[in-house]
Amino acid sequence: MLTEEVIEFLHKIPPFQFLDNATLKQLVSGVTMEFFPKGTAIQYQGGPAPEYIYVIKKGEVKVSIKNESEEVFVDYRGEGDLIGYMLIFGGNRARATVIAVNDTICYLIKREPIQNLLYTNPAVREFFHTSFLSKYLDKTFKEIQNRNLVYSGGDKILFTMPVGELASKDVIKASENITIQEAAEIMSNYSISSLILIDADGNPSGIITDRDLRDKVVSKGRDCKEPVKNIMSVPHVRADVKEYCFEAILKMVKHNVHHLLIMKDGKLKGILTNHDLMLIQGTSPLSIVKDIEGQTTIDALVPVSKRINNIIGLLLNEGAKASSITRIITEINDRLVRKILEIAEERFGEPPIPYCWIVFGSEGRKEQTFKTDQDNALIYADPASEEEESLAREYFRSFSLFVREGLLKCGFPPCPADFMATNPMWRQPLHVWKKYFTNWISTPTSEAILNSVTFFDFRAVYGETKLLEWLKDFVMNMVKDNKVFLGYIANMAIKNMPPIGFLKTFVVEKSGEHKDKLNLKVKGLAPLVDIVRLFALEKGIHETSTIERILTLKDKHTIIKEYADELLHAFEFILLLRIQNQFEQLKKGEDINNFINPNALSNLEKRIAKETFHLISKVQDLIIERYKAMIW
Repeated sequence: MLTEEVIEFLHKIPPFQFLDNATLKQLVSGVTMEFFPKGTAIQYQGGPAPEYIYVIKKGEVKVSIKNESEEVFVDYRGEGDLIGYMLIFGGNRARATVIAVNDTICYLIKREPIQNLLYTNPAVREFFHTSFLSKYLDKTFKEIQNRNLVYSGGDKILFTMPVGELASKDVIKASENITIQEAAEIMSNYSISSLILIDADGNPSGIITDRDLRDKVVSKGRDCKEPVKNIMSVPHVRADVKEYCFEAILKMVKHNVHHLLIMKDGKLKGILTNHDLMLIQGTSPLSIVKDIEGQTTIDALVPVSKRINNIIGLLLNEGAKASSITRIITEINDRLVRKILEIAEERFGEPPIPYCWIVFGSEGRKEQTFKTDQDNALIYADPASEEEESLAREYFRSFSLFVREGLLKCGFPPCPADFMATNPMWRQPLHVWKKYFTNWISTPTSEAILNSVTFFDFRAVYGETKLLEWLKDFVMNMVKDNKVFLGYIANMAIKNMPPIGFLKTFVVEKSGEHKDKLNLKVKGLAPLVDIVRLFALEKGIHETSTIERILTLKDKHTIIKEYADELLHAFEFILLLRIQNQFEQLKKGEDINNFINPNALSNLEKRIAKETFHLISKVQDLIIERYKAMIW
């Protein structure tokens, strides 16, 4: 009876729906059913790999992965979803922790017969290859494509997991002095598509792949007794174990390599391959990156840029963290800006002097979501002569105008306050920028404070980045321990009070078009950003993103040390509320703004929002106490 019930259930979900009754019956012979009460751990990351693949019949589970510093949410899975499917590809340890969110019932199917299907059933093999690391969002992969999903739940892992956790750890290596035939025999014996070759000191010196054997040996009629080093490729492109998978993938895309060596302290720790990633070509954010890299004109970039906003909605549907969303969008937008700058250089020729293109505001903090105003500037090296100065001014004037128009075509409107490189004031040599900051810090007028705070979040996107590093070193040395100037910054950090009343009731707009709504940006995000920026300036921290600043300050600042986790959660929560609200506005064709009706929040969201605003108020009180002689 159980077998028939399981077959009927599996007929409705992929990849089992591709199987005939006879195959299904054989697959589920010996199937068992297990009940997991709410809160039960079905498996622990690093624990023994279960012999079974779990198919959720009823209920819901939460999947998370712990890296060196935190536990990262990966996925929620419900009816018809699988647990432990990554182990189909091998491994003897569970790769994630799975906890039952509700009372959950699972069918337990032995792993081995499903693994066998990978080799005998093309439909099953294709499903797992295209869906690897993905949440099973619909009945077939074709339907997923038809829904134009750009970013699936599994890709989420690529942006939250260090590459060392995904890369194959048991790397097969051999001496670079063996023959081609011996190398092929090793690859055949271990069923691997690539072989790492090492030198006499044990360091990786080369790599050969199936493609090398095909293209360099078989097709050329080469002697298999030759040293394998004659056909190996030198793996110049490498990644550190702590890099996010997304960063590693970008390297693979940029350098057109299919295997990436994963290093730790200069030693080989693993290898990452296309097979590990199983990216869905044409539907991944990486396809947008590749499309950006492949264009040579501004007009060709326009249709690519229009696809970027689509990713946000899909990430929201998948439950991605707000910081993950902004990080992905920032990376893609950076690529777009760099490509426009490259096109500008091709048009105007080589710059007469080194320069650095910088961004600030939400883009500088890597917190950009939907396309916002252009906030950029240009630093160029100090000219050696008046003639060089004249050439630089003229070149960068035309150059910045071209870039501004290119960004405008790609959906980034000009900054209303004219904080752009087209404004001559924000297109200056390094010594002038140093003079700006010297004046702002020594004479902190309201305008000076506004300008300095704006540019404290600057970040290099393209060009000679050392110019910005030199400027940052100069600025941080001036600001650090400068109590008077920091007092002005502290005043800004307490200026915007969170929208919470004495009895923990929401304080909403009293009139106007946003009556009865909260301003999430001015009353929620801005105070958090200002608070963390103040503490970063106190300690001379160079990071610009709010989250990176908090993490860096965790062991360096007494207030952050006490409230780091709470501040991180608060920032994530408000940022996510803002993104969700703006996405709903976008879907309805409304103008995007930062106002939200608190009555539209769930009871849980209301409670968290109140706790978040109370936390901001508490930290602002600590700032007032810290700077009491300078707060007014």
